[in-house]
Amino acid sequence: MKKITKETYLKWYEDMLFWRKFEDKLAAVYIQQKVRGFLHLYNGQEAVLAGSLHAMDLEKDRMITAYRNHVQPIGMGVDPRKVMAELYGKVTGTSKGMGGSMHIFSKEYRFYGGHGIVGGQIPLGAGLAFADKYFDRDSVTLCYMGDGAVRQGSLHEAFNLAMLWQLPVVFICENNGYAMGTSVARTSHSTEIWKLGLGYEMPCGPVDGMDPAIVAEEVSKAVERARSGGGPTFLEMKTYRYRGHSMSDAQHYRTKEEVEEYKKIDPITQVLDVIRDKKYATDEEVAAIDKRVKNLVKECETFAENSDYPPIEQLYDVVYEQEDYPFLQHKL
Repeated sequence: MKKITKETYLKWYEDMLFWRKFEDKLAAVYIQQKVRGFLHLYNGQEAVLAGSLHAMDLEKDRMITAYRNHVQPIGMGVDPRKVMAELYGKVTGTSKGMGGSMHIFSKEYRFYGGHGIVGGQIPLGAGLAFADKYFDRDSVTLCYMGDGAVRQGSLHEAFNLAMLWQLPVVFICENNGYAMGTSVARTSHSTEIWKLGLGYEMPCGPVDGMDPAIVAEEVSKAVERARSGGGPTFLEMKTYRYRGHSMSDAQHYRTKEEVEEYKKIDPITQVLDVIRDKKYATDEEVAAIDKRVKNLVKECETFAENSDYPPIEQLYDVVYEQEDYPFLQHKL
C-alpha cells in the first residue's frame, strides 16, 4: 500500500471539498433548469472515491460505476470543466453533450461510465477485467454499485464467472442505506451485504466508507490481490448520502435528525480534523485551499455557460463509426 502522508491528507481535503462544491453548484443550476433530466449527487460518499484512488494505479487501472458518476471521472483525471459542460448538454462536454448526467465517459482516462440501468455496470466491470486477463495486461478494474443494485441477478452471474476465471476486479458496493427510498432491511433478510461474496468463496468484508484512510487500506489489499493473480474481492463500503436519491427525491423515508447524525462523521470534516490535529496546514493554508476550490468551481461553471450547444448535424455523426453507412439517411 502507498504510504498515507501529509500530502495525501491535503490532497484528499482539496479533492473532496472540490467534488462537494462542484456538485453543490450542479444542484443550484439544476434548479435554474440549466441542467436537465436526472441528477444524482454524491455528497457524503466522497471518502470512498478518495481512498480508492489512493489505492489505484491511475496509469493503467480502470473504473466503472452507476449513474452517481460526476466526480469519479474528475478523480481519474478528466477535466472538470468538460464534466460540467456535459451536464449542461454542451458540445465541449465529455461526450459532446450527448450523454448527460448519468453517462459520463472517458476512454482516455479509463473511466467506463456512468450507467443508467441499475446494476448494468456489474457484468461490464467483470468484462473489462476479463479483457485485461485475456490480453495479459497488468491492470485492475474497480466496479462500483449501490446497495439496491446487489438485488440484480446479473451480480451473481458476474461474481460466479469472476471467481471461476479469477478476474482482476474489485467489486465495491457503496451502501448508503437506501435504494432510492427503500432501506436495505426492507429488501433483504440479511442486511450485511458483504456476505454475498461468501457464497462464491470470494474474499469480502465490510469497510467504513466515511474514512478515506480505511478505504485506502482495504482497497489497496484488494487491488494488490487482483494484480498478483489472486482474483476478485467484494467490499461493502458503509457510507451515507446527504442529499436525496436524485434532485426529485422528497426524502420522506428518513428524518432530518438521521441526516444530521451522519453529518457528524462527514468525510471532509474528518480529514480536516486530521490536518489540524497533526498541524499539516495552518488556517491560512486551509483558507487558500478553500479559495482554489471556489475559483475552480466558478471556472467550470463559466466554461459550461459559455460553451455552445451541439449542432443538429451531430445527431447523425455519433451513431455509426462508418461514415458512409449504407442505410443512413440525413433528413434535416
